[in-house]
Amino acid sequence: MLSRYTVPMSDPHETLRQTLTPLLDQTVDAALDYLSASNTRSVAATTPLVTLRQRLDLPLTDQPIDPEQVIDDLITGVEGGLHDSTGPRFFGWVIGGSLPAALAADWLTSTWDQNAGLYATSPASAVVEETAGRWLKELLHLPAEASFSFTTGCQMAHINTLTVARHAVLARHGWNVPQQGLFGAPPIRVLTSTERHETTMRALRFLGIGEQNIHALPVDDAGRLIPSALQSALEAEPNPPTIVVLQAGDVNIGAFDDFTTLIPLARAHHAWVHIDGAMGLWANATPRLQHLLLGVEQADSWATDGHKWLNVPYDSGYAFVADATIHRAALAQGDAPYLTNSTAARDQLPYNLEFSRRARAYPTYAAIRQLGRSGIADLIDRCCRHCHTLTTRIGALPHAQLLAEPIINQGLVRFLSPTPNATEADHNAFTDQTIAAINHSGEAFFGPTTWRGKRAMRISVSNWQTTDHDIDRVVAAIAKILQSSAA
Repeated sequence: MLSRYTVPMSDPHETLRQTLTPLLDQTVDAALDYLSASNTRSVAATTPLVTLRQRLDLPLTDQPIDPEQVIDDLITGVEGGLHDSTGPRFFGWVIGGSLPAALAADWLTSTWDQNAGLYATSPASAVVEETAGRWLKELLHLPAEASFSFTTGCQMAHINTLTVARHAVLARHGWNVPQQGLFGAPPIRVLTSTERHETTMRALRFLGIGEQNIHALPVDDAGRLIPSALQSALEAEPNPPTIVVLQAGDVNIGAFDDFTTLIPLARAHHAWVHIDGAMGLWANATPRLQHLLLGVEQADSWATDGHKWLNVPYDSGYAFVADATIHRAALAQGDAPYLTNSTAARDQLPYNLEFSRRARAYPTYAAIRQLGRSGIADLIDRCCRHCHTLTTRIGALPHAQLLAEPIINQGLVRFLSPTPNATEADHNAFTDQTIAAINHSGEAFFGPTTWRGKRAMRISVSNWQTTDHDIDRVVAAIAKILQSSAA
């Protein structure tokens, strides 16, 4: 027999509100239980893979199941299999939490279930995206005339903007990618630093540019691309189509390239300049850090995330292009008689890789309204302060070593093996063992990395809920683990 949820209601006295209330009440209760248990729950997932599969890898049923039972089974099934990445002591990768207004707006986004491809398909969604895009440009100090796109994250923001870059640099050499494709096109040269992020490299591979055309140039001791290295690389070939990718907050130590020097240098050689600002572009939202981004507004394109420092739910990324005309030309859709394009409002489709798309601007809109300029600046400043405290205090513990003092919200430490005459390999192994022990304790979660040949623990503070008490608690837990390991 079909469930009352799977067929239209025939009883005129039974309203949709009455039907959905038990299910949504159950969902709200489960969500509040999860969020309120953050301080007592293990930060790392605790349930082994075999158990998760036993609970969740179920046979496909022939008959419908009431949603209350489905949701109850799902809640039970994932128990212990989730990292507390929304909580204040999750410092792995660069994952923010979810601000209350952003979380609520995300729920409404699913409730409204709009296709935000055009103004015609969802007028309110188009206006919210237009407004949130303008706010983002103001917060990040990007050109007011720049175009923008809301993407799933920085990976897709890179693909979006670098698609535009590919179009632009080849057009300067008389090649029209939308019309001619890539077969026979002049090869594109990409110049970047050794500290580039994999998402930009992956985007370039997807775009058919090829790794052999990507040149990683050396950096100085501060992790910044050396201007003379870029100049030499630019002068090595007679003006081929060129894209220069610069870092605004690299993945390990949060280093910023020297934009005031590098961007004019690249422009003088007719190169397109793209900024990977996945986390670091947000430094422009606080007066205390704006010096790190001097000159960044002179670039051609920028990519950043919302699900990092803005603390909106996954998934949320932003792509910006200085020349909106080139943005539209690179991503323009073909003629389709069923599409209704607006002449008065902003259509989203010409700036996106997707046709049908979630109305993902609502959480960003809500987060910015909740915090305002001062609240966003305070959030960023607090995360930086907490990261500096956490990194330096851990680095000062016995059998620990500070590798990189934070510039923004990223720091590095490693752990030194207590074994007599320990080698670098011993220290590397001990670092990985200590990270695993910290995560296993449930007190915090960190991720490993390799930086300049040394294994390290990467400390990323991005959550709006992190407090001084959380920092004290984590340092005490790590001190206890190190003491036990050295005994």
